[in-house]
Amino acid sequence: MSVLSENPAVWLQIALVGLWLGAILALAEGLNRLFAVDAEVSRKVVHIGTGNVILLAWWLQIPAWVGIAAGVISGAIALISLAVPILPSVNSVGRKSLGTFFYAVSIGLLIGWFWPIARPEYAALGILVMTWGDGLAATVGQKFGSHRYELWGNQKSWEGSLTMTVTSFIVCSSILLSVNGNTWQTWGISAAVAVAATLLETISKLGIDNLTVPLGSAALAFFLNQM
Repeated sequence: MSVLSENPAVWLQIALVGLWLGAILALAEGLNRLFAVDAEVSRKVVHIGTGNVILLAWWLQIPAWVGIAAGVISGAIALISLAVPILPSVNSVGRKSLGTFFYAVSIGLLIGWFWPIARPEYAALGILVMTWGDGLAATVGQKFGSHRYELWGNQKSWEGSLTMTVTSFIVCSSILLSVNGNTWQTWGISAAVAVAATLLETISKLGIDNLTVPLGSAALAFFLNQM
């Protein structure tokens, strides 16, 4: 008997996750096609909206294989959309990037790592640091980033980097507070992750920060907590 037939609730979990992702993509595509909203805005809607699906997966306790399969399928769609404009809200910002593909891969990898050891909070931490930290940093940097700097050929702004650090700290501490409580380790680990995430986002190129930031943040938080 298959896993799906043994546990019919899995179908409901898959449907809820699918509805969430479908609604986010539909919203972004609608903004892009019907209201001529700037492509970067609709891309951020997808970036932030889809990242929060990790919370839904955590709260619903979906099986690891569902999350991994979703990552594989999303990654394949992202690669196809680079050649075929099926998702202009994702890849119509005037540049070709593997960022969306790396984003999907990071979700699959983190679920594959932390679900089997019953520590889904670290998968959520890594994804949400990228979701909110990078998403808000890019928005603030583009609109208010008047103080520029360059690191390893990457042009950044101090305003955007500070937003990344602060947002990453808030995300990390919020999750660790919910599972570890109000301890000095919670705040210390959150500070370390915030700085590391900002550095990874600053030095990464070609959209690979969508892989390095979530994996690096989750791994650092996990291993520091073990210590």
